[in-house]
Amino acid sequence: MAVAMQSAVAQLGGLTALPSLTSSRKVFNANSRVVAAPRLATSLAGRVRCEAGKGLREVIDESTKKDITEDEIRKSMETNESEQRSYFGAKPTDGMEKAVGFVPRPEIERRPETGDKSFLSVFAFDGAAPEAINCRLAMLGMVWAFVAEKATGLTVVEQLFNPTTSGLVYFVGAVQLFTYASLVPIMNGESTDARSFGPFTARAERWNGRLAMLGFLSLVVTELIRGTPVFH
Repeated sequence: MAVAMQSAVAQLGGLTALPSLTSSRKVFNANSRVVAAPRLATSLAGRVRCEAGKGLREVIDESTKKDITEDEIRKSMETNESEQRSYFGAKPTDGMEKAVGFVPRPEIERRPETGDKSFLSVFAFDGAAPEAINCRLAMLGMVWAFVAEKATGLTVVEQLFNPTTSGLVYFVGAVQLFTYASLVPIMNGESTDARSFGPFTARAERWNGRLAMLGFLSLVVTELIRGTPVFH
């Protein structure tokens, strides 16, 4: 019956009937030109895009994200020796905070998953944001310094404050971009330890970032003393 209906429509419109109905719903005229159904194509394309976007996010989360629970944090506090000591290597006592003026918070209080996510808490000395942001900026700074010094022959300080360069503008933009990108997951209750992909782990990022901070500081001090770029 469907074939008969299609033949009748084709004869009325001067078209050649198709031998059978196809799922693509293409229509051929006398000159063999394809006439597509625009509404159907738009609908299918939009649906495919939505499904692909949703699936991509889920795949990324499944392959990189690890949910850190409160029980895991409490277990780490009990078993991790470093979590039981202060920055001075000794276990905090009742009078230590008064004598020193500052004692790190327990892990469960400073982690974004279970702790306070206010601005002051996140940017505290033992908060989640300062070290992560400084490590990433230091790694970026080392790569930037190497490339820019090779290209311009200027030191890091000259790149920032030389009137003929735009280094200061790029520096301010990079700080804002990396700060915002680092704060988004933290404010959503996700620490850097919740993401990993192969060798790219939070531990590796911290150690590379700490080395980069030391290296970038040494680079700036060396160039101030010598007056010439290290990478030339």
